[in-house]
Amino acid sequence: MKPMQYNGYLGSVDYSLEDKCLHGKILNINDLVTFEAEKVSELEQEFRNAVDDYLATCKKLDREPDKPFKGTFNVRMTPEQHRAAAVAAALEETTLNDYVSQAVAEKLRGRDEIHHHHIQVTTPFDFAALQRGSDRVIRENHDEYKV
Repeated sequence: MKPMQYNGYLGSVDYSLEDKCLHGKILNINDLVTFEAEKVSELEQEFRNAVDDYLATCKKLDREPDKPFKGTFNVRMTPEQHRAAAVAAALEETTLNDYVSQAVAEKLRGRDEIHHHHIQVTTPFDFAALQRGSDRVIRENHDEYKV
């Protein structure tokens, strides 16, 4: 199920058969912040309340709230893809990290921007805009990788 979004945070949506209620938690942070309700509309409001309460509690405790994304993550791919990306990065005289960052930026180009300035983003992304590709192809062991 698609997570809820508010103020730069994502919230899960789950249903408990045992308790007969909807519940969730703020995703992608180290702190545990949960919320629950009986109706979807109530769950959305409880999620917003939980985020607001989390931020207020962190401020009261004079501690920095955990951010959902810090800009660092591991990418898992096949060894062949890894090699092809490393070769492509070297040919462009850049680092593998910069090459992958640029590839992600290109893949996201044309999507609606996500702003983390106290707004809720509900517009679906335009996946048709992601069909653009490059003319360069690396061939290795009968596999092709567009770069």
